Amino acid sequence: MSDLHAIPQKLIENISKVIVGKREVIELVVVGLISNGHVLLEDVPGLGKTMLARSLAKSIQADFKRIQFTPDLLPSDVTGVSIYNQKTGEFEFRKGPIFANILLADEVNRTTPRTQSALLEAMQEFKITVDGVLKQLPTPFFVIATQNPIEFHGTYPLPESQLDRFLMQLGVGYPSNQEEVKVLTRNMKESPLETLQSAVTIQDIIDVQKAVTSIHIEPQIADYIVNIVSATRNLPGDIKLGASPRASLALMRTSRALAFLDKRDYVIPDDVKRLAPAVLRHRLALQPRSVVRGLTSKDIVSHVLKKIPVPA
Repeated sequence: MSDLHAIPQKLIENISKVIVGKREVIELVVVGLISNGHVLLEDVPGLGKTMLARSLAKSIQADFKRIQFTPDLLPSDVTGVSIYNQKTGEFEFRKGPIFANILLADEVNRTTPRTQSALLEAMQEFKITVDGVLKQLPTPFFVIATQNPIEFHGTYPLPESQLDRFLMQLGVGYPSNQEEVKVLTRNMKESPLETLQSAVTIQDIIDVQKAVTSIHIEPQIADYIVNIVSATRNLPGDIKLGASPRASLALMRTSRALAFLDKRDYVIPDDVKRLAPAVLRHRLALQPRSVVRGLTSKDIVSHVLKKIPVPA
């Protein structure tokens, strides 16, 4: 187990050679990977969302693909298509970019709901159906999707049921002035991404994902997770839609991964509290009057965490 604990740390240190001053976000993306889930990065352009995804892919000896989502993208452009081979007289399946270990779904809210659902079905099932034939996706299969929250023209916002497929929603945020100077310095000759070497293998990630499932959770911690999630459903004045039981599972899985990251074989309440905003905020739908008042889902999660007693 001790050797396995070093794998996520190697990954984080390697990505930090490219991404400056965003240790918290890098750690949470790695938590998403070793939890066997998917991550949605939502922030304004130019903050390094794509660079973060590419750095993660280069840090693992893994198959990486990128899909630039556009309004004219078809589901078959994502999953693949069967093409008739005149020589053999049979249809041959040509795999789409979804057949990758790490998939960057860039600007996922720019494509139509039909194409979005093709990706999101695969994220949930880790399989796709093409021409009635079930096809297994590679292991591991990790999606990092990005979207820009500012532009609404020509976008198709992900509905709540599809947002729920993402384990976590993260924002990158602006760097400080000192960090931005470091970014300039690192990029004076060439992008640090060009010289980045892999630090771990696919098998390392699979082994860590298995190890995470053996992290112990006390019954009191499980109760604490359920109480937090259930409290989001009991704020009728502000909440239109609370978090589902899938959110409880997501909070449990990510808490285990964070405990593993901290080299513990058990979950503590602080793991749950740290991850609750990233796991829950995109799963909540607020009443229109609450939005007008300036309330955000992050405020709701903060309120719930203060209200629910922490187990001793």
